[in-house]
Amino acid sequence: MSEKAKKGDKVKVHYTGKLTDDTVFDSSVSRDPLEFELGAGQMIQGFDKAVEGMEEEEKKSFKLTPDEAYGEQREDLLITVSKEEVFKDMEVKEGQKFEIPQKEGPGVIVEVENIEDDNVVLNGNHPLAGKDLIFDIQLINIDKKE
Repeated sequence: MSEKAKKGDKVKVHYTGKLTDDTVFDSSVSRDPLEFELGAGQMIQGFDKAVEGMEEEEKKSFKLTPDEAYGEQREDLLITVSKEEVFKDMEVKEGQKFEIPQKEGPGVIVEVENIEDDNVVLNGNHPLAGKDLIFDIQLINIDKKE
């Protein structure tokens, strides 16, 4: 009987992440497997939980609701700014992404949600917030915690 993955183990996983309409948003299949420590908070909660208890070479499909993944869309992360002040002399389009520098830590990625007359609505939510996600995964390797 092979060992099961548990908290503290370093694991390698191949995955394909899809939306409920089967649109693939990310996959490791054509590159190196994803490597992380199980239970260390490096992954979204539901993904971590799904890998726990799996054996090497085991395959699994599972669905995550927003509360197990990137959370719900938050209204407080929709920010309206003046087009003239923020995007002066710049062409701006819906769907365009920008990084807003922070005083500390990495910048925040925002997407232009919509453009209304003189204002631009920026969305600071994760692009997958509010969505159900489906993952097909295969546990490639378990490096047991000593």
